[in-house]
Amino acid sequence: MIALIQRVRGAHVDVDNLRVGEIGHGLLVLVCAEPHDDKATADRLVDKLLKLRVFADDAGKMNRSVQDVQGGLLIVSQFTLAADTSGGNRPSFAGAAPPPLGQRLYERVVDSARERHPQVACGEFGAHMQVHLVNDGPVTIPLRVS
Repeated sequence: MIALIQRVRGAHVDVDNLRVGEIGHGLLVLVCAEPHDDKATADRLVDKLLKLRVFADDAGKMNRSVQDVQGGLLIVSQFTLAADTSGGNRPSFAGAAPPPLGQRLYERVVDSARERHPQVACGEFGAHMQVHLVNDGPVTIPLRVS
């Protein structure tokens, strides 16, 4: 799975002018499933998200996880993370999982996160979404889990 993680002061996602997910400080996580991914891959991604130390400790070093700081997770599906632009000016998204598999794995990430973390919000798979965020730092980290 491919993820792009942004440490945020706050973030929300809207669909058709309706707020479908919102967090205060925490992590905005854009997620893309790939064809070879499975439930175990989704669970490994959540493990990494919950333990990733990207929040400052008292000395100002990135030593705390989203769990340590009791932050939120806003998980948003984004198949465009699998874009291949090597063949011209129009990206190919052949590296993304087919929609039925992508949806199952995205939902697994959300469900797995909700089982282990108290503050989890999400977008809407397949919807045209508007994602609003205040990136804190800025801190943006690409992540690939297989």
